[in-house]
Amino acid sequence: MLSLVSDARTPWSRKQEQCSQFRRGEGTLTTVTEQTAAPRVPTTARDRARAEVMSELLAAARARLESEGSAALSLRAVARDLGMASSAVYRYVPSRDALLTLLIIETYDAVGEVAETVARTSDAGPAQTWLEVARAVRRWALDQPYSFELIYGTPVRGYRAPDDTVRPAVRMWGVIIGLLMDADRDGVLDPAGPDFDPAGRMAPEAFATAGYTDPATVPDDVARIAIRSATLFTSLVGAISVELFGHLHRVAEDRSRFFDVTIATAAAGVGLRITLD
Repeated sequence: MLSLVSDARTPWSRKQEQCSQFRRGEGTLTTVTEQTAAPRVPTTARDRARAEVMSELLAAARARLESEGSAALSLRAVARDLGMASSAVYRYVPSRDALLTLLIIETYDAVGEVAETVARTSDAGPAQTWLEVARAVRRWALDQPYSFELIYGTPVRGYRAPDDTVRPAVRMWGVIIGLLMDADRDGVLDPAGPDFDPAGRMAPEAFATAGYTDPATVPDDVARIAIRSATLFTSLVGAISVELFGHLHRVAEDRSRFFDVTIATAAAGVGLRITLD
């Protein structure tokens, strides 16, 4: 478990170790104020019954997402699908937004697990591993388009994601930064994009993903890597989005290979040189 608490190592060595842990899926981003205890395993009959109902609620809500989309999600509809009174559902989930939050956390964790598993098990270098990660995330999105749309599509009007969603959301970023740091450590990170002054470009709290609680302690080279990581993230989400939402109709003949070129081209700007078939 990673913690953003200072230790005796230099920021640079700590950063390299943390990002390697992210890539292997061994690290989980936490802050010094977060509780890191593992979820409680149901032990009593009452707890197990509650967990079973929650599982059924989430399954019914996911089915509603697939049929109607996130904007139309309602507790009344989910209760009706389960044959429950709507008042009974409120004993488990206090609001539609709370249910939506549970689904969002579950979905971020799912795609994060996909990325971490590929990064952890790949025998390739950082560049080719990134292509493998991107391909795996694309397969997940094509298989579960409504899950992808829930976290990366049009925001649900009136919904404001709570802080609970942050840690699951940054699992993907952890993989990306870990791969970039691995490439930098191996001496193969060669950005084609312009050099720049990183000052003032990234929100200070975003550097927590790189293991820094105090932005003033972030070295410029680490800051540049963190900022450039957004290129990999946005190219991945963007490439999948245009395919899922029909913008490649009569544009891409072989969509898998078309996707690979998009990912490789963006990665080259950041400094990862991907070899394509």
